[in-house]
Amino acid sequence: MVDESMRRGYLLVAAVVMPEDVAATRRGVKDLIEPGQRRLHMVKESDSRRRLILQRMADLRCRATVHEAGADHKSNITRRRACLERLVHDVVDTGAGTRLCLETAEGVDRRDQQQLLELVRRLGCRDTLVYEHAHASTEPLLAVPDAIAWAWARGGEWRRRADPLVSSVISV
Repeated sequence: MVDESMRRGYLLVAAVVMPEDVAATRRGVKDLIEPGQRRLHMVKESDSRRRLILQRMADLRCRATVHEAGADHKSNITRRRACLERLVHDVVDTGAGTRLCLETAEGVDRRDQQQLLELVRRLGCRDTLVYEHAHASTEPLLAVPDAIAWAWARGGEWRRRADPLVSSVISV
């Protein structure tokens, strides 16, 4: 599951959910959605809900890698491109079959698809890497990288609360 934050620099957060944990984690995230909400989105939550969401995600053993792209990249387009390339290389290096689900964003999906198609061909991982874009309202697991990206970008208390969810930080 992949989402981004552009609050302070550029972050691409890739949350890992093992196949055997998908159903329970999805159910755990759905349980956090309040009546009337279509999805969890940290920007729209109160601080008390944010604390609860991050704690529940830690309880669910959610983990993520934070990819940070700095100012040496000229734009958010090149930052995202660099982060995605590193992510795909890392996924391929694990040798495991993987489903990569990115939160859909207007004007971004087409570039992602072109880049991912090129990477999959170049790295020879057509049979092991499946990728798609989805709306967070239809894939609750996208709330995991959203929460981590939001908290990490905010810094301070929020980063401390997200820290147990972050397995590594990679600068690209």
